[in-house]
Amino acid sequence: MLHLIISWFLSALALWLVAQIIPGIVVRDFGAALISTIVIAIVNATIGPVLKFLTLPLTILTLGLFLLVLNAFLLKLASVFTPGFAVHGFWSAVAGSLVLTIVTAILRHIVFLPGHEWTHSLWNTW
Repeated sequence: MLHLIISWFLSALALWLVAQIIPGIVVRDFGAALISTIVIAIVNATIGPVLKFLTLPLTILTLGLFLLVLNAFLLKLASVFTPGFAVHGFWSAVAGSLVLTIVTAILRHIVFLPGHEWTHSLWNTW
């Protein structure tokens, strides 16, 4: 449970950082980032697999590059449902989804580094 909460906060931090880096992505405050990460996760878990299946031939034809477009669409769709989070424009969505993936992976790697003293002692207590 603690791992899930920490991952959620890291994803929200990553979204907030992406909003600071990418013009066209706006997050009102950290609370909006927390809500936005939940909405992004719900959109990715429900609509994402269906769209990935339906666009599989196009994804194969483009050697996977179409997934960038699909992820940008899902990010833009999540922003429609979330107050305080907006994505303006296609290229902002593409850049935002790419940078969000990278920043989230880096933050999770730093915090959940295998063999790291803090995470090792924390997870052994649970």
